[in-house]
Amino acid sequence: MQEMYGIKYFQPEVVLLQDTGIGVAETAARTCYDSFSNSENNIVQEIENRLPNKEMCQTLNEIEESNLLDDLAWTYFHHSILEHANLSYLIRGTSRGVLQEHARHRIQAISVRSTRYTMSSLINAFVASKVGDEREFFIKKVLEFNMFVTADAAYNRVEINGMYEKLNYQFHVVEDFYSLAVAKSSLGFLEEFEGDAEALYEALQNGKKKRNVGDAFKHIITDNVKVDMVVTFNLRSLKNYFTLRDSGAAYFQIRWLAKEMMRVTPQKYLDLIVKKK
Repeated sequence: MQEMYGIKYFQPEVVLLQDTGIGVAETAARTCYDSFSNSENNIVQEIENRLPNKEMCQTLNEIEESNLLDDLAWTYFHHSILEHANLSYLIRGTSRGVLQEHARHRIQAISVRSTRYTMSSLINAFVASKVGDEREFFIKKVLEFNMFVTADAAYNRVEINGMYEKLNYQFHVVEDFYSLAVAKSSLGFLEEFEGDAEALYEALQNGKKKRNVGDAFKHIITDNVKVDMVVTFNLRSLKNYFTLRDSGAAYFQIRWLAKEMMRVTPQKYLDLIVKKK
């Protein structure tokens, strides 16, 4: 947790899911120069005149250093060769505000937790709150979701109250609000549990979810909502990401994310993309 400008924030969590190694990148570079015999890695020398088998490929992907790649990265700035190495990260607990900036890095594969499909609990809490016009039920229930990067409960109550106001406005202007919010098979719960917000919420949670419920309601969420995603970068693109985002000029939340990604990135990759000070 860290405080910025008077507000406490949770830090993002990152796990490296997979990395392809630097052996393919060196093989690609050696192919360009026909210089396999010059490698300090025996496995690279071995494949000069023979096709590697599965076991040799595994050994190739396990090499930890490459003098040629180091020269290409830092002496000749021949970074295209780094595109042969890829790393995938699982990121949890960054923000939608960070997502907007992260997505500007176009050379990546990115899969993000969808608000269109994952807002049911939030909308169910609002629907349940309406059986007794209990704003406080909605606020307390959503606080339990731990859905914001902001860590101050008092501040998050302000956020949630704003979400309630937006939904309540929509509730009064849409003729059949419940048909947008609740699956047809669950509409009977509204009458069955009238007057009992908690029982209605549990019934809606256990019932069929409204498909694409976020289409009607995703306008209520702000940049403070947490985002989970899986991203895959090639090493050249990752170099650009770290250069721009691990910088004092970067938005502080994406700087936190870049630092955490760097923390879990093996040193053999960092040696090729992060300049030694």
